[in-house]
Amino acid sequence: MFSLSSSVQPQVTVPLSHLITAFHSPKTPAYFPSSASLQALQREAAADNEAYTAEPLVSLRDLGLSELRSAQLDEIFARLLPGIHVDKQKPDSCWHTSHVSAQSFFENKNGFPSTVGALHPHHLWQHQSPLKQVCTNLQQWPVYIQTRGFKTVKGKDRRLQSTSERIAGTESSAPSFMKGFLMRDRILDVENLEKIAKNKNIPEGQQDAFKTGFAEGFLKAQALTQRTTESLKRTRYILLAVLLLGIYGLSKTPFLSVRFRATSGLDAAVDPIQMKNVTFDHVKGVEEAKNELQEVVEFLKNPQKFTVLGGKLPKGILLVGPPGTGKTLLARAVAGEADVPFYYASGSEFDEMFVGVGASRIRNLFREAKGNAPCVIFIDELDSVGGKRIESPMHPYSRQTINQLLAEMDGFKPNEGVIIIGATNFPEALDNALVRPGRFDMQVTVPRPDVKGRTEILKLYLSKIKYDESVEAEIIARGTVGFSGAELENLVNQAALKAAVDGKDMVTMKELEFAKDKILMGPERRSVEIDSKNKTITAYHESGHAIIAYYTKDAMPINKATIMPRGPTLGHVSLLPENDRWSETRSQLLAQMDVSMGGRVAEEIIFGPEYITTGASSDFDSATKIAKLMVTRFGMSEKLGVMTYSDTGKLSPETQAAIEQEVRTLLRDSYERAKHLLKTYAKEHKNLAEALLLYETLDAKEIQLVVEGKKLAAR
Repeated sequence: MFSLSSSVQPQVTVPLSHLITAFHSPKTPAYFPSSASLQALQREAAADNEAYTAEPLVSLRDLGLSELRSAQLDEIFARLLPGIHVDKQKPDSCWHTSHVSAQSFFENKNGFPSTVGALHPHHLWQHQSPLKQVCTNLQQWPVYIQTRGFKTVKGKDRRLQSTSERIAGTESSAPSFMKGFLMRDRILDVENLEKIAKNKNIPEGQQDAFKTGFAEGFLKAQALTQRTTESLKRTRYILLAVLLLGIYGLSKTPFLSVRFRATSGLDAAVDPIQMKNVTFDHVKGVEEAKNELQEVVEFLKNPQKFTVLGGKLPKGILLVGPPGTGKTLLARAVAGEADVPFYYASGSEFDEMFVGVGASRIRNLFREAKGNAPCVIFIDELDSVGGKRIESPMHPYSRQTINQLLAEMDGFKPNEGVIIIGATNFPEALDNALVRPGRFDMQVTVPRPDVKGRTEILKLYLSKIKYDESVEAEIIARGTVGFSGAELENLVNQAALKAAVDGKDMVTMKELEFAKDKILMGPERRSVEIDSKNKTITAYHESGHAIIAYYTKDAMPINKATIMPRGPTLGHVSLLPENDRWSETRSQLLAQMDVSMGGRVAEEIIFGPEYITTGASSDFDSATKIAKLMVTRFGMSEKLGVMTYSDTGKLSPETQAAIEQEVRTLLRDSYERAKHLLKTYAKEHKNLAEALLLYETLDAKEIQLVVEGKKLAAR
C-alpha cells in the first residue's frame, strides 16, 4: 500500500536499487513483476531498509529509461506503484487494494490520508507525469508494502496444519526421549473395555466381573473426585471469608493506626467505665489513704471551690503499697464517688515490639480523656512504663513511651480536669522526672491493714457468704498478722469451699481456722503414716512449746496446738497476739526465745539427751535470729552497749567474738529458763501431751482446761 502520510509507520520500504532492477527488467513487453519477486523484494528490503535509505537521486539515463516512451513508462509505474495511477479499464492489474486498519476511514480505503499538506497526489498528477513526480520526490516518498500484523482464522488453520506436519515429520527422525515431549499435547486413543480385556487375555467367564469392577472403581473415583472438589470449594469459601474479615479488621484497625484497638486493655482505656457501684464504703482497712483521696473527689465534684482561691490540685497521685492492699479499688472508688468517667490502663499495654506504638497509645489515651474531662485515668503497674530511663544501644527507642507520658502530664498543653492515678509496688524503680512536683507529686501509701482493718475486711467478705453467727471475725483477724485484703478474701473463700466439701450449710469458725492454717502452713498431710514413737515425741515437743507460752508472762497467748502434719512440719503451736505489735520490749523478745526453746527442752527431759531429734532446727533459727538482733541492732547487750553492728563481716575479730559470746549467753539463759519451767510444770506437760495424742488438735480453751486438770468433752 502506497501512502504519502508521514504519520503512518512504514512496514517495508523498497530502496532505489530494487527500483532500478524493476525498471530494467520490463524491456521485454511480456514481462511483469510476479508476486514471488515482489515478496523477495519485500524480504530483502526489510533487511536492508536502513542501509538503502541514504541512496542518492538518479537521472533517467541512470535508470535506463531514456529509450522508453511516456505511455510505456506510465504503464510500468501503474503496475509497480499501486495507488499512484490506477487504470480502471485494466482490472487485471497485479496490485489490489488491501483494506487494513488505518488512522481514518479515508486512509484505510485509499491508502493515504485525506490531508497531506502541500503534496496532494491527485492535484499533482493532473499537471505532470508520474515519472517526473517520482523523480522529483523519490527521496521524500517512502514506499510501503503491506504486511499483515494480525491473525486470522485462515492463518491459524495453516499454522496448525504446518505444526502437525512438522510433528509428523519429526516422529520418525527424533530420538525416543524426544517423542514424549513432542507428543505430550496429543490426545491418546481411548481403548474400550472389550479391547482391554482382549489385550489382557482375560477369560470370557471373568470379563463380566472385570467390567463390573471397572464400573465400581470408576464410580468410586468419581465420587471421591466430587467430594474432593466440594471440599476444595468449601476451603476456598472459608479462606475467602477469613480474608474478607481480615481486610475488614485492617480497615478498622490499621497496622500502624493510632487507636490500635487490638488488645482488650487498650479498649478499656479508650472506652471509659462508669464506676457507680464502687465507693469508699467498699474500701476497708486503709482509712488514711481514703482521707487523702477525699480532696480529689471534692475537686472532681466542685472544681470552682479550689480554683476560686487560685489553688491547683496535684495532677498525679501515686498509690504505693504491697500487692493486694487495695490500690486499684481505691482508684475505682475515687471515680465512683465523683461519678466521673474512669479510664483504666495497665503499664504493660504500652510496651510493644513496634516502635512508636506505646507513645501513640499514650497520646490516644490522654486525647480521649481530655475530651471527657473531668475524669480519672488509672495506670496500674506504673513501673513497667515509667521505669528509670537508661542509655541502651539494644533499645534506642525504649524511652519514647515514658517521654510521651511525661509530656502529656506536664507539657505545654494544659491538662485541666484530668486526674492521673498511678499504682506501683516498686516506687524506687520509677524515673525521677515522673515523681517530681507537677506530675505524680502526691504520694499515698496503702499499707497492709492492722487488726481493726482486717476485722472490717473479714466482715465485708463474710457478708457475701453464709456464715454462722458464732463466727468471731476479731479472732481470725488477730491470727492473720500481715495479711493483705486480697489474702483475707482468699481465706474466706477457702473456708466457704471447705464447708461445701464437708456438706455444711454455712461457714463456721472451724472452716475459717482450717483455711487460715492452710494458708500459713500448707494443707494437712493425713496420708502420712507416723509411728507411735515419733508421734509421742511430736506430742511432747509441741506441748513443751505450749506450756512455756502458757506460763511465761510476756509471751503471746496460745491459739491452738496440733500434731497434725502440715507442710514440712509434723506439728505446731499457734500463738495469737491480742493486738498488733508496733514495737516489742526486751521481755517480749526473751519470751519468744523461751517458747522456741521449749520443744528441745521437752525432748531432753522426757527422752534424755541421747534421744533428742532434729525437729527443733527451725526453733533454734528463730531464737538465734532474735538474739542477734538484740545484740547487733537493738542495743540490748550490757557488754557491747547501745551500738549497732550492721555489717559484721567488716568488724574486728575481737568484736565478732564478743558478739558471738553475747548471743550464745542469751540463748543459754533462755534454754535454762525453759528447762526450769518444764520441770516445774511436769504434770501439766504430761497431761497436755496425752491430750494431743488423743485429740490431735486442741484450741485455746481446751488447752486451758487440760492445764487446769479438767477433763475434755468427748468428741
